[in-house]
Amino acid sequence: MIRTAAALALSAALIPMTAAAQDLPDLGGMEVVVVTENAYPPLQFIEPGTGNAIGWEYDALAIIAERINITPVIENISWDAMIPAVAEGQYDMGMTGITIRADRDELVDFSAPYMVSQMRMLVRAGEDRFTDAASFAADADLLIGTQAGTTPFYVGVYDVLDGNEANPRLVLFETIPAAIQALIAGDVDMVLSDSAGGQGYVTANPETLAMIGEPLGTEEFGFIFPNDSELVPAINAAIESMRADGTLAELDQRWFVDYVLGQ
Repeated sequence: MIRTAAALALSAALIPMTAAAQDLPDLGGMEVVVVTENAYPPLQFIEPGTGNAIGWEYDALAIIAERINITPVIENISWDAMIPAVAEGQYDMGMTGITIRADRDELVDFSAPYMVSQMRMLVRAGEDRFTDAASFAADADLLIGTQAGTTPFYVGVYDVLDGNEANPRLVLFETIPAAIQALIAGDVDMVLSDSAGGQGYVTANPETLAMIGEPLGTEEFGFIFPNDSELVPAINAAIESMRADGTLAELDQRWFVDYVLGQ
């Protein structure tokens, strides 16, 4: 699905530009092809009932576009193909809640972090067979639903289980939302999720889902670019302006507190 510049501008209009933001670089309206997955609510997803592509990252991109004068064109790709495609220069920028990690930084350039989150255990409401990673790992019958190649996958492998990426207790899905649906259906027993996205699911399904245990590490999210992209300094300047004037906090409030998935 293509998110038009006009639609992005409507999102940007929800948060006014500050005087400080007006001092940012002006990229002259250059077209920037941005790839995403639309499968990571509330960062970016297809809204039930409308079919519109919406979310935290879409609104952030709209505001960035206005502040540094770029014209985003949105394209879609699967998660497993995204980082290689951006690394090869097929797209100018990628966004889908991508954790900043050293191994990925060898392939692509990251923006400054726009969000800090913690990895949490997402379970069915009323779960009493385990309370933390250790008690989960101790029960060989329990299964983790996850998506290969993601931070939740690696946390599940190395921080919860035995470090074996082929461990049969890892049930792989094409997307994290598919894993969460399997959790609700009882096909898996736990899904690891960043606290930001996990809270969105719990808020939308308070009778069905819960987050338990202590955080299993902290992660930072960033946008990705081909190495040595000229966009990075301008995007970073926009992100820092949004952090300084409270825009990032307003987006967090809008998407992680006020917005309820499925309503």
